[in-house]
Amino acid sequence: MVRRAFVVTDEMREKVRSLAARGVPHETIAPIVGCDPKTLRKYFRKELDIGMAEADAEVLGSLYENARGGNVVAQIFWVKTRLGMREDKAPELPDAERKSPTTIVLPDNKREPGLTEELQRAQDKYFSRKRNNK
Repeated sequence: MVRRAFVVTDEMREKVRSLAARGVPHETIAPIVGCDPKTLRKYFRKELDIGMAEADAEVLGSLYENARGGNVVAQIFWVKTRLGMREDKAPELPDAERKSPTTIVLPDNKREPGLTEELQRAQDKYFSRKRNNK
């Protein structure tokens, strides 16, 4: 059985470009023009690329206009993504959280007696201070 040749028309090219510009996936565009996704990419590579580039340019243009118009969220997004700026400092913690140290209680595997004793002493000391502060 011989396959029919896939014939590309200008109308199909414009349709593919238009759909790609709207972000439609290749798997969805292919049946619309009557081919397999692999065939779509083979014959319409330029239209797929141009459509996606047009969409990106349009969205970036809108973002730019919003940022210039005073939209603070758009301005922050632009600065972070286009200029690579980031916040340096961690957010400030309330006084109660800032003063309390982090305690890690390690499990004891009973393999090193000296370490076991030291861990037990440190744990007893920690919990006795906790009881006295209440």
